[in-house]
Amino acid sequence: MEQKTNPEFRQSGILVHPTSFPGPYGIGDLGKGAYDFIDFLQAGGQTLWQCLPLGPTGFGDSPYQSFSAFAGQPLIISPEKLMDLELLTEEDAACHPEWNDEAVDYGPLIQYKTALFKKAYENFRHTPIILLLDEFRTFCEKNSGWLMDYALFMALKDANEGRAWTEWDDAWKFPTPAIKAAAHKELKDSVDYYCFLQYIFFKQWDELKNYAHKKGVRIIGDIPIFVSPDSADVWAHKELFYLDKDGFPTVVAGVPPDYFSATGQLWGNPLYDWSVHKKEGYRWWIHRIRHQLQLTDMLRIDHFRGFEAFWTIPYGEETAVGGQWKKGPGNDFFDHIIKALGPSLPIIAEDLGVITPAVEKLRDAYEFPGMRILQFAFEDIRDNNYLPYHYIENCVCYTGTHDNDTTRGWYLQASPESQDKVRRFMSCDGSNVHWDFIRLAMSSVARYVLFPIQDIFGLDSSGRMNTPGTDTDNWTWRYEKERLNPGTAAYLKELSELFGRNQYAAEASAAQTKEDLHL
Repeated sequence: MEQKTNPEFRQSGILVHPTSFPGPYGIGDLGKGAYDFIDFLQAGGQTLWQCLPLGPTGFGDSPYQSFSAFAGQPLIISPEKLMDLELLTEEDAACHPEWNDEAVDYGPLIQYKTALFKKAYENFRHTPIILLLDEFRTFCEKNSGWLMDYALFMALKDANEGRAWTEWDDAWKFPTPAIKAAAHKELKDSVDYYCFLQYIFFKQWDELKNYAHKKGVRIIGDIPIFVSPDSADVWAHKELFYLDKDGFPTVVAGVPPDYFSATGQLWGNPLYDWSVHKKEGYRWWIHRIRHQLQLTDMLRIDHFRGFEAFWTIPYGEETAVGGQWKKGPGNDFFDHIIKALGPSLPIIAEDLGVITPAVEKLRDAYEFPGMRILQFAFEDIRDNNYLPYHYIENCVCYTGTHDNDTTRGWYLQASPESQDKVRRFMSCDGSNVHWDFIRLAMSSVARYVLFPIQDIFGLDSSGRMNTPGTDTDNWTWRYEKERLNPGTAAYLKELSELFGRNQYAAEASAAQTKEDLHL
């Protein structure tokens, strides 16, 4: 697999999930709001867009708890683009609840979009467009390795009123190949509906990705190391996880107490039986990473340290405090991935939390850039590795991540000592601390710089995307289209030029011009 970014270029960009884009349908989607954002990146001289995991979300609406490690999120399918395909009309989409343009309300949203998508599917099924039908069949054949299990899983979930698969009848909970075949036949229309949604999602995503490339923008995806217990992956591949005879995890994932939580984080994901993965040559993981790198140009692996050692917590514990470290697959895992996919894996290692020399050695063995968070540099008023003068070139500097408060929100709640260090370090008064952080990140030696879009807007804690350790009021934040204004883009471009971070955009633009002119 070819490296998809030139390591000689210094690059910068914005972190924002598609659900946060503006638009009239209750949630950000892959329609006009997404294209306007790409245009804003180009106007601002930015060459990177990082999003969160793109899978269909389950309980809590977290993109890190998805029904599938392979499927796309149907909720961000654009109704407008379905209208372009003549699968919906404006009248179909017009009758919707009153939306809050600053937050996603997932309950009514799911009802509204499900009704829309079923209407689009019926139109597709009864008045098929030959080109779309051929594309659909090709898509299903190409992705059959994960698509059929996922579509059947979702159809069975519907047949069981949305309950987790561990609550289904044993025949469906532990299906034989014959039972699966019978279920496919019995639930054919529902299975086909879920295949249709995936076809539409990937069609719209590919169009957006191609548009981004023409604008000199490369996309960074995000892949959680663990998968949701209520997912097609666990249901269809039980042998790959530590489960009891009823399908429940015997041990679950999390992290020990850290910066984000005094009692650690109890994620609840089932843990991999790495001995089985090793025997299979890590086949499932190879398919997963290959698939994700078809969606995006680079890939941030969340909780990278889990490949060296992972925190294992007995199932049923109320906090993560009582866990213990277990060895992960280490170099053997990445040696297999590289053998299958090529030596230049465009991977970013999320190396936050309890990081040991062994984790650093694993990361550096494959030259994966790690992460540096500027907020952490000033949370600790002593000298620390998050301060820019300790950076190496091969790293990614973030002002903050989706798990952090916004930079302005963080500063307003920081200790007087931390605020003082910020002001003295950056020679600023703190009134525009978000821009001071962005400027400092841009000026650093880090090859890649990323900042949440909330920092571009200078939002306080009301713009926060996620608060680790809590299960309410997360993943809902949206912005209004007026915030992407030409003045902000012009200042971003000025910064990117000042600190040498728009070379990639210039070269990509020139290359696209030659392509358009057939030179």
